[in-house]
Amino acid sequence: MKELTKAEEQIMQILWKLKKGFVNDILEQLPEPKPAYNTVSTIIRILEQKGFADHKAYGRTYEYYPRVSKKEYTRSYLKNFMSNYFDNSFQTLASFFTKEENLSVGEMEEIRKLMEEEIEKQRNKDQ
Repeated sequence: MKELTKAEEQIMQILWKLKKGFVNDILEQLPEPKPAYNTVSTIIRILEQKGFADHKAYGRTYEYYPRVSKKEYTRSYLKNFMSNYFDNSFQTLASFFTKEENLSVGEMEEIRKLMEEEIEKQRNKDQ
């Protein structure tokens, strides 16, 4: 799956939130200073070409909707990110964040709790 530019991702975030919408609906959700209508329209057409969005025509008006779910894109993006920066090692990723991001003890305990819960689920599933 292709990666999105920042502008494309911003539009997709809005489409995922709205589930469907017209260019004006998307434009309303964008922060100030808002881009031109034509700029948003062009970005959406690029997203269609890349296979991320599609539209339903109502005469000359188009209602856009995502073709790729946020979860699907996130999974693909993180897979590429892990490969490019952490040699596909979650251990290296976790080590990086615990050391470089100065996580608090509380945050690390919460992560450990989540991991322990997932380990327990995996163990129960295997039995």
